[in-house]
Amino acid sequence: MKIPNTEHTERPWRIHEIAPDFVLEDVWALPTPGGPDDLPRLVRFIATDDETPQPLVFRVLFDIRWKLGALLKWDRPDSKVGARVPSLRERLPDDLRAGPRGPDTENHPFTSVYLTDTEWAAEMANRTMHGVMHIGWVPDGSGGYRGQMAVLVKPNGLFGKAYMAAIKPFRYALVYPALMRILERGWQRQTT
Repeated sequence: MKIPNTEHTERPWRIHEIAPDFVLEDVWALPTPGGPDDLPRLVRFIATDDETPQPLVFRVLFDIRWKLGALLKWDRPDSKVGARVPSLRERLPDDLRAGPRGPDTENHPFTSVYLTDTEWAAEMANRTMHGVMHIGWVPDGSGGYRGQMAVLVKPNGLFGKAYMAAIKPFRYALVYPALMRILERGWQRQTT
């Protein structure tokens, strides 16, 4: 479920000091109920889950996006983190740089930046933008905990801004609802 941006901005996340020049696009409460120490399990699930079936609309939209990216050369190796843009790992304070990085995603273009007891950040870049998926582990208000996802972006020029504006309706109407169903089914499968 989409939640107010203040659910992210008012928490003392480390990402605020690392990516202050990124725009907060979205904040979502994840359907991943758990206990106080379940963030590592959520991170592993997000990074490695390939067993939860993806809805057709999700697969079709991403197939279209990857085909457009190949055709328009948005995702070439020279547009990725470490090529077009430096990794956010270069901005990390010493304590985070020395700490665990977290896993890289297996079936997605994200690379881990850092992992703490309460948050994980992973980044990706292409010709349109440099993006961060921030996963936090927060109290749910009823004695339990749940995941929270924030999406932060740094668009690449006017084209990047136009691209982000063009995909916004698709993200809200199709991508995020499908993603929440995928997360909920996969998380339930793991806990049963």
